[in-house]
Amino acid sequence: MPHFRPPPAVIRNTRSLPRALFSAAFLVCFSAPLAAADGFDYTSNLREVFGAYQGVLARREACATAYPKLRAVSDKAYAGWQGRHRKLIDELDLRVAMMIRGASTDERDYARNVGKYEGAILRQREEVKKELLQQLPSDLEAMCKALPEFLRSADSDLEKAYAEELAIVRKRPLPGR
Repeated sequence: MPHFRPPPAVIRNTRSLPRALFSAAFLVCFSAPLAAADGFDYTSNLREVFGAYQGVLARREACATAYPKLRAVSDKAYAGWQGRHRKLIDELDLRVAMMIRGASTDERDYARNVGKYEGAILRQREEVKKELLQQLPSDLEAMCKALPEFLRSADSDLEKAYAEELAIVRKRPLPGR
């Protein structure tokens, strides 16, 4: 199955940046305790999909900062995108929480790790946002103007774009399933 190809070049340019930055955060957070147990496939594939989701959030935040007048249109498109992806977003959040639990020794350690890992994810998203805001003004403007259309399009469908990664991730069952 072919990999996701975003339509405009400005979206393509921002796709690899979030992936690289979020990959680093996930590696720091989870690879050491889980690499031996997982063969690393689960972690790396979850990182890919979760990074794409966080990348959408970072793009939305960067565009809201750079072009506040476009925010209402982008927020409406994002709300629709989020609604279509609700089930997947909930699943990703649950899987990340499962990884944090797996890397924790007890409930107290789990609570501490949740804060640590969520903080790392937020810091990484802020870094992606800063990188996006440092693009050439014309590239940033084009990306932000294209964001609502991208969010409404089939090109933003994470289930399709990351079908291979999700197939690997979903081999590990969720609790109660």
